[in-house]
Amino acid sequence: MTQFPSKQLFEFKNEVEYAKGSVVSRQVVKNEKGNVTLFAFDKDQGLSEHTAPFDALVQVIDGKAEILIGGESYILQEGQSIIMPAHVPHALKATEKFKMILTMIRA
Repeated sequence: MTQFPSKQLFEFKNEVEYAKGSVVSRQVVKNEKGNVTLFAFDKDQGLSEHTAPFDALVQVIDGKAEILIGGESYILQEGQSIIMPAHVPHALKATEKFKMILTMIRA
């Protein structure tokens, strides 16, 4: 994954493309305090259930997805966001093609 250059304007939606049957990711920024990653999911693609040692903010910037957090289902669409708390199992699946920004900040 390559990081985005500093002091350069961009629109998140245009910085990652969909790929048939795949999940595409692009690292925006990463340092010792956390990271921001841009994702594009083809329909029916997702991330299997896992946990993380820090909170993660999901911002949907295109399409629609189902996100499971601690066994509860949330349907998010463009413009909506949710926080997945640290140490709580979570997973997601694209109910249609969707793009998201994932921000993780280490405590």
